Amino acid sequence: MDWLNRVIQIFKIRELRNKILFVLAVFVIFRLMANIPIPGIDIENLKSFFAQFQVFGVLNAFTGGALDNLSIIMLGLGPYITSTIILQLLTMIFPQLERIYKEEGEQGRQKFNQYGRILTVPLAMLQGFAMLNLLQRQGAIGAITPEVMLSSIIAVSAGCLLLMWLGELITEKGIGNGVSLLIFAGIVADVPNSIRQIVFQWDPSQLPAFLLFFAMSLLIIAGVVLVNEARRNIPVSYAKRVRGGKMYGGVSTYLPLNINPAGVIPIIFALSIMLFPGMIANFLSGAGGAVGNIAQSIGAFFENPWTYGASYFVLVCLFTYFYTAVTFDPKGISSNLQKMGGFIPGIRPGQPTASFLYYILNRILLIGALFLGGIAVMPSIIQGVTGITAFQFLVGGTSLMIVVSVVLETMRQIRSQLQMREYDTF
Repeated sequence: MDWLNRVIQIFKIRELRNKILFVLAVFVIFRLMANIPIPGIDIENLKSFFAQFQVFGVLNAFTGGALDNLSIIMLGLGPYITSTIILQLLTMIFPQLERIYKEEGEQGRQKFNQYGRILTVPLAMLQGFAMLNLLQRQGAIGAITPEVMLSSIIAVSAGCLLLMWLGELITEKGIGNGVSLLIFAGIVADVPNSIRQIVFQWDPSQLPAFLLFFAMSLLIIAGVVLVNEARRNIPVSYAKRVRGGKMYGGVSTYLPLNINPAGVIPIIFALSIMLFPGMIANFLSGAGGAVGNIAQSIGAFFENPWTYGASYFVLVCLFTYFYTAVTFDPKGISSNLQKMGGFIPGIRPGQPTASFLYYILNRILLIGALFLGGIAVMPSIIQGVTGITAFQFLVGGTSLMIVVSVVLETMRQIRSQLQMREYDTF
């Protein structure tokens, strides 16, 4: 009953209670927005379209059905995430942008985030236009007049910006990362529909497949928790120093390196990148000539489940290394350890320490990247083994990874808030 006492303790603390209630209120607003359709659109043929195209089905699962309803937040947080990817890639090209992101502290981060917000606007308009045009070409929606197209693009762009603002409000005034929590809410919101699908389509002959399905799901959940919580502890010692009549230092601790330091960010990044080639290819497929033929070839490439899965797996692995390289700086850690009189036993301070951290990080990242890539393509594997399509996005794949990671991170932050107040009371 320790968990019950902890829940009671959470709601006894006014500040923590208000933060949780604020997050829940934003979730309610998010779900209301997901059911407000954009004006002038016929949505009768959308269900079969999203069942046919895998990448749009995954994206629809992340938005909690907002895409197949063609709601004002049908784009979700995709444009914002894409703008963040673009800016982080540009830090590797432009040293000035890298200096803003890494060396100017909190003020530099705020300026970098502002650039991301500004870039989100044209990306949202471009993606909204491309997606509506694609749906129109595929016959998923009826003919759209230019006036309706313009108003729809403005509506979905405004919805994306509003969703981005709500995510930042959660990060600032609530608990956890706002973007991850909104994606989590979109995934969980689709669970009742999956349960209803199982109940209405129940066939007793499928019982062995369902049992195998849930057994695999439990194993995957255990694997996700294990890898998310696993870390490599590097021992760190501090030299003894005498100041006045007192002696400081001489203690030993450790530097924890997570096996999966990037969390679910590589999967979200890879999904955003995978969305664009197929959209652009379908958009240009009717152009004719060499451009149309190339676009049709690219579209066929991404519609093939084997090539799609292989590309997805490779992108997740690459983004795991890329995001870790952007956020984790072994040289900075080595410099800080040296300034504080710390050292890794058997390793000289300075550049040798940084090289040692690079070596350890690359070894554990291989495990984390392969695990994330496997989780990303797991829905297709489970569907192929069991033949069950319901729950394929929630259990055993990308969505499960996001749900478990967000829950663990949120619980970790709540636990740290409780411990901080216990120390204050003490």
